Parts: sequence; structure tokens; C-alpha cells
Amino acid sequence: MSERTPKLHSSRFGAWLDHHGYSIVASLGRLLRKPWATLLTVGVMAVALALPLGLWVVLGNMARLGGEVRQSRDIAIFLKQDIDVAKAQAIAETLRGRSDVAKVELVTPPQALEQLRARPDLAAAIDALGAEQAQAALPSVLRVGPRGDELLLADSLKTLPEAERVQHDAVWRQRLDAWLRFGGRAVLVLAALLGLGALLVVGNTVRLDIQSRREEIGVLQLLGASDGFVRRPFLYLGAWYGLAAGALALGVLTAAWAALRQPLADLAAEYGSSFALRGLDPVSAICVLVGAGLLGWLGAGFVTGHYLRQTRPVER
Repeated sequence: MSERTPKLHSSRFGAWLDHHGYSIVASLGRLLRKPWATLLTVGVMAVALALPLGLWVVLGNMARLGGEVRQSRDIAIFLKQDIDVAKAQAIAETLRGRSDVAKVELVTPPQALEQLRARPDLAAAIDALGAEQAQAALPSVLRVGPRGDELLLADSLKTLPEAERVQHDAVWRQRLDAWLRFGGRAVLVLAALLGLGALLVVGNTVRLDIQSRREEIGVLQLLGASDGFVRRPFLYLGAWYGLAAGALALGVLTAAWAALRQPLADLAAEYGSSFALRGLDPVSAICVLVGAGLLGWLGAGFVTGHYLRQTRPVER
């Protein structure tokens, strides 16, 4: 008796593994035998997955751009027109001695004129105006790097009597952060709604497949097959739908990334930036595939479980 028990458990485990393998292959075969219906279902699911994923990628790139902007925390002080270069250098030395200032860079009118000449859209206007007149119209500028709270430093620099204007971009960066937080919440809501839609699509497709095999399922139930045995092929069918939809959604996002990457890089270069669009990394892509497969598995599981509860034979 003791020797037969391990063999019995081993045979049951082997049969369980064999049925899993059969269910995987058989469910894939059912998808391939109906290519157009499969493509329609997978396409609808892929669109539902690609929309929130695309927004998530866009928000990730915007957050990365916002991070680069936050790293550029310099405060620009435009000095009054009557402040000469020597006086500007003295003001710069005074600011360097402050504990809340990390660095001070002086941009003189000749240096500012050269920077403007480097821009093709302004070079012609400078030549038409005349270099001397253009230089005379430019003030000396101090670029101050803060150490600590930049808002407090900007407020204190506005009180300098030599300052004509203090430029600080903290307000629009705060607005960008607020938009990113709102966008992140909107992506979560959209992902939940479209994920539910994808789950319903899988569920309805599996329900139709169940209806076409209801006689076969009825025979299996009369022969005493467990719910897990009957449900297993449909679960793998839903998982295949999810994996195919996830792969198609990644393909769509990759095509969109390839189409937009170079134009965006050219646009960023016009503003002197090296910002480049990033897509999904391999780990995120794998997570998308796994999540899409689980979504299909759950949709099939809900529908199959409901059907089996309704059709389970009643003992008399």
C-alpha cells in the first residue's frame, strides 16, 4: 500500500502536467484556426492597452523633461542699463560670498551679443540694427545658482538696488508638476476603464467559444470531470488572447516611437537641448506582456466559472 501511494500521486501529477500541456497547445490551435476572428479580438484589446500605455510613456518623458528643468535652477538677474562691467563684477563677487549662493556667472553685453548671434533667427536682425547699438541695448546679466531654497533666494535678489529684473522659472515648473500629477491620475483611471473593457472583450470571446463546445463540456461534466479540468483550456485561451494583444500594443507603441523620435530630437536641437524620446524598457515591456496575459486569464476565468456554476449537474 505504501509503495503504491507514491506511484498513484506521481501518475496524477503527470496527468495534470499532460493536461496543462495539451490545454496550452490546443487553445493556441483554436486561435490559429480562426485568424480573422482572433485578429479582431486581439486588435480591440491591443487598442485598449496601447492608449493608457502610450499616455504613460508620454508622462514619463514629460517627467524626465521636468527633472532636467528642475536641475537648471539658475536665477537670472538683469542689471540696470547704467551698471558697467566693473560694477557688475563687484556685485558678482559680493553675491559669491553669500551662504545661499552656490555660483555666480557674469554675462557681459559683448558675451550676450555673441550668444544671440549664434542663433540664425537673430543674426540678421543684429546685423541690420548694428553691432554697437545692439550691444548698447543689452544689460549685464548675473546667473546665480542657488544653494538651498531657491524661492527665498529669488525674493531676496529682487531687493537688490542694481537689479532691473529677476527672472525665475519656479512658477511654471510647479504648474508642470501639478499637470504631471493630474496626468498620472488620469492615466490610472483610463487604464482601469480600458482594462475592464479588454477583460470584457476576452470574456465575451471565450463565452462564444464555450457555447460552441457546450455539448462537449456537458459530456465531461457527466463523466465526473472537475471544474478545473473543464476550465483549464479556456483559461489558456484567454491568456493567449492577452499575450497577443500585449505584443500588438507594444508593436504599435514601438512604431509610434520610431516615427516621433527623430522629429522630436530635431525640435529639441533647435532649442539647444539634447532631449530624446524614450520608449518602454525591456523590463516594462515584459511586465506589459505578463499583465496582458493575466488580464486575459482573468476574463476567461470569470466567464468560465459562471458558466460551470450554471451548468453543474445536480445529483438526485
